[in-house]
Amino acid sequence: MKNIAVIGAGTMGNGIAHVFAQNGFKVNLIDISPESLEKGIANITTNLDRMIAKEKISEADKTATLNNISTFTSLPEGAKNRDLVVEAATENIDLKLKIFKNLDEICDVKTVLATNTSSISITHIASVTNRPEKVIGMHFMNPVPIMKLVEIIRGYITSDEVTEQIMNLSQQLGKTPTEVNDYPGFVANRILMPMINEAIETLYNGVAGVSEIDTVMKLGMAHPMGPLQLADFIGLDVCLSILNVMHDGFKNPKYAPCPLLVNMVMAKKLGVKSGEGFYDYSESRKAEKVAKSFSK
Repeated sequence: MKNIAVIGAGTMGNGIAHVFAQNGFKVNLIDISPESLEKGIANITTNLDRMIAKEKISEADKTATLNNISTFTSLPEGAKNRDLVVEAATENIDLKLKIFKNLDEICDVKTVLATNTSSISITHIASVTNRPEKVIGMHFMNPVPIMKLVEIIRGYITSDEVTEQIMNLSQQLGKTPTEVNDYPGFVANRILMPMINEAIETLYNGVAGVSEIDTVMKLGMAHPMGPLQLADFIGLDVCLSILNVMHDGFKNPKYAPCPLLVNMVMAKKLGVKSGEGFYDYSESRKAEKVAKSFSK
């Protein structure tokens, strides 16, 4: 497997493309939006520059990485003749099913189809293809270039051969692959999302404020980031989607999203991506922070 396609140039997609390209793979990065592709490449370039500043890579490594990436707005053009396609589109079941049905028609029968879904059933996604044994989950963590874990999720019919291939491939990327079974939320989000949801409930019930809740979890539980700040970085819409998948899958009220989370998503307060969530990430807030730093 040397020829890879990544579908989606957002945070996860460009991170996945970056990691493959930096490790010598030829990557086709696909997105229907030229603007998203441009932003994705800019993000990869920025991350590579940070690595150069930290003396982790050289300018030559940066050039080689960027040269390994080609961009496409056409799914048929970008996905053909690939050994592996990794889908990293929005966490929406209907969209993913449509993409995989199209991929099954576009790609060679030997091509392995992977999804970066954080909660949706691999078996369900595989069911719209004629190659369910070649469909698997590769759940990378954000930020992809830094985080070591990849959850490898087998669908009900995913073959041993494909699972072994993807486990080995993940190790080639410098990651630590961990095999898990196909249940809603898998392992990472089955544990993480109820904690985030409970933190939101704690805020909703007036037990403590945003910074106080995060401070307790950082200093008391040794978490590097508080759950509310983490939710902002994940995206509150993504958190809501994952909780809904688990609530529907398990039929258990403990996975029911907090009303505050639902309202914030409806109000488009999605966290970092929208400029505001539990914290303020707006340009005016950034300018205020810069002004304060100069006044000290």
